[in-house]
Amino acid sequence: MAADMDTEGAAARRELAVRAAVEQGLLDAEPLVCLLDTAGIRASAAALTAAFAAELPSGTPVLHAFAVKAAPLVPVLRLLAGAGLGCEVAGPGELALARAAGVGADRTVLDSPAKTPAELREALALGIAVNADNRQELERLDALVSAGPTASPIGVRINPQTGAGTIDALSTATTTSKFGIALRDAGARAWLVRAYLDRPWLTRLHIHSGSQGVPLALIAEGVRELHALAEEINAAAGRRQVDTLDIGGGLPVNFASDEHTPSYADHVRALREAVPALFDGSYGLVTEFGRSLLAKHGLVVARVEYTKTTGSRPIALTHAGVQVATRTVYAPAAWPLRILPYDAKGAPKGGEPVAQDIAGPACFAGDLLATARELPLLAPGDLIGVPDTGAYFFTAHYGYNSLPRPAVHGFAVAPGGGVRFALARPAQDLSAIVAEAGGGFRDALL
Repeated sequence: MAADMDTEGAAARRELAVRAAVEQGLLDAEPLVCLLDTAGIRASAAALTAAFAAELPSGTPVLHAFAVKAAPLVPVLRLLAGAGLGCEVAGPGELALARAAGVGADRTVLDSPAKTPAELREALALGIAVNADNRQELERLDALVSAGPTASPIGVRINPQTGAGTIDALSTATTTSKFGIALRDAGARAWLVRAYLDRPWLTRLHIHSGSQGVPLALIAEGVRELHALAEEINAAAGRRQVDTLDIGGGLPVNFASDEHTPSYADHVRALREAVPALFDGSYGLVTEFGRSLLAKHGLVVARVEYTKTTGSRPIALTHAGVQVATRTVYAPAAWPLRILPYDAKGAPKGGEPVAQDIAGPACFAGDLLATARELPLLAPGDLIGVPDTGAYFFTAHYGYNSLPRPAVHGFAVAPGGGVRFALARPAQDLSAIVAEAGGGFRDALL
């Protein structure tokens, strides 16, 4: 069943997984574990694929490339590859992860506003698709392409300058965004058309105008601008030079409930309304979704270590904080998270709701996952669950106080209700923290 239709099933799997994590001892050695629902991830991938396939003519080339930055874990990339997805990478580290997961060059796209000559050479040598960000990068590519043949499809990222969403830091299509060629700047459009005519090897156009806080209509407006520019370039060239449109990703995620809204079908519907010709088969398509594929399928489970009352406010001190929910701690209004209370056995905790703070372990006052949140009063030994954290939260660790990276376990629920866990990333041990902090070079500055 599609992920955006399986709300009850996903919630039931989550409850089984929390209880099983306790019963199977996942929280015995570590007070914090992170869980990924593999069935949910597969369902999201299927929903994405189906939403576009339902609207495109049979045989239209489509690559759904997962944005690796959303969950840079090799087992996750391998799982998504098995579901038919490729990878969108934004640097050598992410490319290395995609290759380690066995994702082929023909299913990999390189985006980044600051690619080095070495990164570009590697991509062209491997045949990876490249989207140039700016004029100077295009000049670099001129020299590299003229030096030898490449199988890499190459395009240019545009900024349609269509406006911001509700989170400024994630709005990539503003008037002054750092990404792409600003399409509405004086002379930019004419220059861009000329750049394509002068370079027959430019065969793609790229945009990424969506993200959390950006409404579907605004995302679709950017894609409409992309399509219109492709038509203009091809008309000027007198041939179908641009054959593929990379429309990015950025489908927002609902963090307020278990509902998967908006859905991929909603997204496709908005695109069809804004630019119906996108679905006539004239162009191959590439998408770059990340958060919407993984967020709803991740869960942080942390032990309540202590509780206290300060200034009449109950506070639960837990082991989940800024290291796994960095955006929430530093920008709580933009990134609110739900808190699910469990007892020490992993069963949902009942009781009269009491306004209380849910604090993390880091040594600064702002390390709070929630403030004055109405929950059954928590006690030492209880657990909290933090859902919707499968993308950009525990997968992107923040090493404040040298807090270790927590273990990540994928889980699957058998028809009879049994839960099987598979370690996707081990907990970081203290020796690894010391090594990362230069422990092997302790006398280097003496």
